[in-house]
Amino acid sequence: MRVGTFVLAAQFPGQGPGEALHRAIRSAEVAEESGLDSVWLAEHHFVPYGVCPSAVTLAAQLLGRTRRIRVGTAVSVLPTQHPVALGEQAALLHLTSGGRFSLGVGRGGPWVDLEVFGGGLEAYEKGFPESLGLLLDWLREPRVAGRGERYAFREVAVVPRADELIGAEEADGAGPEVIVACTSRTTVELAADRGLPMLLGMHCGDEEKAEMVALWRSRALAAGHAPEKVRGAGHVSAGVAQIADRTEDAVETLVKAMPGWLRQGLGAHVTVDGRHRVMRDPVGYAELLCGLHPVGTPELAAERLAVTAERTGITRFALLVEGSGDLVATEENVARLGTEVRPLLE
Repeated sequence: MRVGTFVLAAQFPGQGPGEALHRAIRSAEVAEESGLDSVWLAEHHFVPYGVCPSAVTLAAQLLGRTRRIRVGTAVSVLPTQHPVALGEQAALLHLTSGGRFSLGVGRGGPWVDLEVFGGGLEAYEKGFPESLGLLLDWLREPRVAGRGERYAFREVAVVPRADELIGAEEADGAGPEVIVACTSRTTVELAADRGLPMLLGMHCGDEEKAEMVALWRSRALAAGHAPEKVRGAGHVSAGVAQIADRTEDAVETLVKAMPGWLRQGLGAHVTVDGRHRVMRDPVGYAELLCGLHPVGTPELAAERLAVTAERTGITRFALLVEGSGDLVATEENVARLGTEVRPLLE
């Protein structure tokens, strides 16, 4: 079982972005000190839901501040950036961190980001497979040309090569780990065809995640991937964690703090084409998350993680730990997750 944190750099009401980013960095440092496996970094634009606009940039900062823990993006949004530029950044972080970087990618949403960065709605609705393919080529091949509808360019040399990691146990010639955020059957099938593990969202329960894993496995086998690779795929389950001596105290902390952040953060999203969107009820969503994930005593938290692993086959977790919105409380929450919950899963 590998337990890590999911960092949104959430800006709670009354806070500034600097405070949110400082809490994000401290939570990652405490995660390493407390023995957790990984830190996963979200990426958002123009909204206080999360104030990190570049997950790879923050990953570079955290890789420089840490020595052991794995740092990944959850996720870098492909429709708003060039896959070659992202591939270059991923290769750089992979090589200079000794193989501690994981690249999570996703489609994002139909937000105004697409207008600002020039990708347009087409990049979101139809362009993800092309972008993902070009990104993977850049991470795996010595020379790459763009031959798609959106990206067309002459063949160029890949520098630096992501498969030339030196002096690390994880140097297997494969480049950085690539994970795909999946929220639809189409994306699950795309990830399976490529043999790429999935990142599954915190809004999903065990049953839905188990169905997505089953679909991924059948599709990956049909695509010709080796059974041992399919069985060992390192899917990641996103969730929420809040640890307290009493379960009701952990729930109360999140139900008091998270709705204000959710209302402010989710409400700030603007669609690129004016399409109607229905926002979740913030209180109901916070209560749902408390019921799905490791929110409670260390024993209850460990039990919920173990049950999710048994039901879904997923043994890697990215857990939101900043749900209180408070720096000291977040540091304590991370420390308890690492020192009190993780040992119960060994």
